Amino acid sequence: MRHWLIAPLLLSAAMPALAAPKTSLPLNDGWQVRIDPADGTAIAAHRREAQWLRATVPGSVQQDLIAAKRVPDPYQGTNEGAIQWAGLAGWQYRRTIEVTPAMLARDHLDLVFDGIDTFATVSLNGQLLLKTDNAHRRWRIAAKPALHAGRNELVVTIASPIRTLQPLVLNNPNPLPGEYESFFGDEPKGKQTSPYIRKPKYHYGWDWGPRIVSSGLWRPVRLEAWDEARIDSFRVEQDALNQAEARLSARLDVVADAAVRTTVRATVTTPAGQAITVEQAVTLAAGHNAVSIPLTIADPQRWQPVGYGAQPLYRVDAALGADDKASRTIGLRTVELMRDGGGFGFRVNGTPIFAKGANLIPFDMFPARVTPERMRSILQGARDANMNTIRVWGGGYYLDDAFYDLADRMGLMVWQDFMFGGSVTPPDAAYRENVRIEADEQVSRLQSHPSIVLWAGNNEVLSGWENWSDRKAWKKAVGPDEQERIGTGMAVLFNQVLRDAVLTRSPGTPYWPGSPSANYEAPTDTDANGDRHFWDVWSGSKPVENYLDSCPRFMSEFGFQSMPNMSTIRGFAGPGALTAESPVMKAHQKFLAGAGNERLQMYLAERLRPARDFADMVYLTQVNQAQAITLGASHHRACRPVTMGSLYWQINDVWPSISWASIDYNGQWKLLHYAARRFFAPEAIVAEHRGAATRVVLVSDATTPTAAHWRLTGYDMTGRQLSTRDEAVTLAPLTATEVASVADDALFAGADAAASYGVAELVIDGKVASRTLVERRLPKDMAYPAPQLAARWHGRQVTITAGHLARAVMLDFGSVAAQPPDNGFDLLPGESLTIDVAAKASPAALAKALTLRTLAR
Repeated sequence: MRHWLIAPLLLSAAMPALAAPKTSLPLNDGWQVRIDPADGTAIAAHRREAQWLRATVPGSVQQDLIAAKRVPDPYQGTNEGAIQWAGLAGWQYRRTIEVTPAMLARDHLDLVFDGIDTFATVSLNGQLLLKTDNAHRRWRIAAKPALHAGRNELVVTIASPIRTLQPLVLNNPNPLPGEYESFFGDEPKGKQTSPYIRKPKYHYGWDWGPRIVSSGLWRPVRLEAWDEARIDSFRVEQDALNQAEARLSARLDVVADAAVRTTVRATVTTPAGQAITVEQAVTLAAGHNAVSIPLTIADPQRWQPVGYGAQPLYRVDAALGADDKASRTIGLRTVELMRDGGGFGFRVNGTPIFAKGANLIPFDMFPARVTPERMRSILQGARDANMNTIRVWGGGYYLDDAFYDLADRMGLMVWQDFMFGGSVTPPDAAYRENVRIEADEQVSRLQSHPSIVLWAGNNEVLSGWENWSDRKAWKKAVGPDEQERIGTGMAVLFNQVLRDAVLTRSPGTPYWPGSPSANYEAPTDTDANGDRHFWDVWSGSKPVENYLDSCPRFMSEFGFQSMPNMSTIRGFAGPGALTAESPVMKAHQKFLAGAGNERLQMYLAERLRPARDFADMVYLTQVNQAQAITLGASHHRACRPVTMGSLYWQINDVWPSISWASIDYNGQWKLLHYAARRFFAPEAIVAEHRGAATRVVLVSDATTPTAAHWRLTGYDMTGRQLSTRDEAVTLAPLTATEVASVADDALFAGADAAASYGVAELVIDGKVASRTLVERRLPKDMAYPAPQLAARWHGRQVTITAGHLARAVMLDFGSVAAQPPDNGFDLLPGESLTIDVAAKASPAALAKALTLRTLAR
């Protein structure tokens, strides 16, 4: 039973201290792993792995096999298939724990596993203590009764997630619909086990990542010693915020083994270093106790999204007598969803924010090897590209605190999915209870982060149930009663269980049932209500120009593939000759089971010139991706306020691959990411050519009026000016304003459509803040002149000069990894651009490696 305690402030009498501080002994080293002796089938096929080998914790069995060279690196070549057997085997971990008499003198010794993947039993000195069934949960065991002085053996046995669930699935004529089918024959088609398990769903393979069904101790392990009471969780809730003050509640979930009277103290440290401390006397009852401490901050400083102000952070420390302590970093801000008329958008601190950003998938197939530096690189890349929002997609795992700390400091808003990737969920109450505990733990852990502006229940579970053809066929096959049972179970899960977790654990943060969703108010995944996932372009093979057909309320997914940079390709494919159909290139292309490169080539043939060679094709796929997403994102911004967000799919890669990412697995920016910095600029000009006219829209994210002027100029391919229109304007704050519709005859003066182009520019303080080109034909039909590019090097600095129009100029360094600050840019006749190139290679090596590519034939 949980007891709420709000005790008198500022004690007048000293209270008895608890026995001793909580201590924590890390148990991350000294582990070994082998095939579970009970798995005779796996042992017969892999006898060496039946012997103990070194294990890394946190980690996975698959990482240990790679490190021991028992399997080849699945990221290299066509090696993915060689690691599949590991996901079908049972595994056993062991280590010893040295326990002293002093440790045994403590009242409690708890084993704490921050993450076990997934179906496991935990035994200590041969005594079974725990069974686990959720990789997203923390597991705590009272271990003292099983411990003795000296050496103690801890054994964790982990069953194959596939083998554990296959009897259930194979015996069901209509098992729950899942996500992506296995390429490797370990699960029959239509008989997926992934819907029935709480583990990261991307482990089972996705259309951008490999199938590595991992097992292991994937989060830290420790032994905690405590006496009379401990802090189980600590949250800081914002009760009220205005200009004069912020009122907070520091909420502690405290576990006590008996009634005890003690002191609870909370201290807020302001960004300037001022400390505000409140103490309370509490009497704890045996069991769980909910303790609340009111705090008040005068003259609060608000956390603002990047582009709208600073990101001041406060630290809140809590102490339970001398026995336990906890801390949180918080930001003060208000967030609300704007839902008028079916709309969808974020209002932060009273300001409507157009969400500019991308979707984030897991950083790696093996979470334990993701470093804070790697997360920082991706988030800094987002910020540098003028993004303000990242959506943490629901098919992965709840990220480390370090990710959200970085987002807090960078001012990036985080849309946080609960971890449901798309499969239909089981309807039983035990499953929902398992998820409820998971959600309470994760929301409690993350609620203090001001960057999290939304919790969403799932990715595409509800929209798939409503709209996808395979779900419709499944519903028809099982009949109305089972359909209702499953549908009701999902409604309870996503509209009650998860919503309650957010309402009770993070009040003030909006909850959204899924993505896409209309909050159960209307059909899902439409332009009219809520957020959209638009895949007619790319997945549906529709023309890129279809992005211009409508104004959704919020575009939370749309995407277009390209190949990664050549340096990344050489890293996984080796030095040999390559084509789009090379086995290694198909192995690293997961869309349509490896046939996605045909889609790349279809769009190339539809839009761009023929490729000269493989490296040139890589370049062209990146141009196509950049142009497609530029068209869509710019249109979304021009649709403001009807549309209030544009999040493209996706910012990062989980392994080196051909995908929708704008930053590849090695951290190399594709041309799309450079383009994002342009189309997400704070003030931008959008020029859309449709029919026989160019529509000009000016966009401003500024909160105050901005003096500017815009111009639209027509040229022929010799650089001769055909017409110009130049007008002064005051950009209204937080708006998109159509300022002109210019007929082709006026702009191009009758010039041949293939031999002329327009240049739209927005000028602020005498500098071009935004520029885009207008063309009346697809790039493949344009008569681009030879650009006459020249490159002049000064150390690592290179100046590129164009004699004629140069479209989509790429500085391509081939197999040399290099990061120029700009790429994929246009140069008008006579223009130059000077660039400092970041690379480990020498200036001479860079100059030798450089190839300048453009869209000219």
